[in-house]
Amino acid sequence: MALSKEQEQFYQTTREMTRKQIDELNVQIEEELSKVKERLAELQNAKNAAKQIYDGACKMLGLENDLDKEDVAAAE
Repeated sequence: MALSKEQEQFYQTTREMTRKQIDELNVQIEEELSKVKERLAELQNAKNAAKQIYDGACKMLGLENDLDKEDVAAAE
């Protein structure tokens, strides 16, 4: 079934507009992923700093750092 010139133009316009929309969505997705990665890095840094403080407090109290055991168990 052949398309009329009008139909062909309609589908070509639709295709171009949709392609542009997909490209814009891809850019937005990348921007949001970048924000999430940045936030995760901030949280990981805060966690690492808190773990160092916790470890120091355990040492000062002469206690074993129970978080080390949890990290090993979580890795297994």
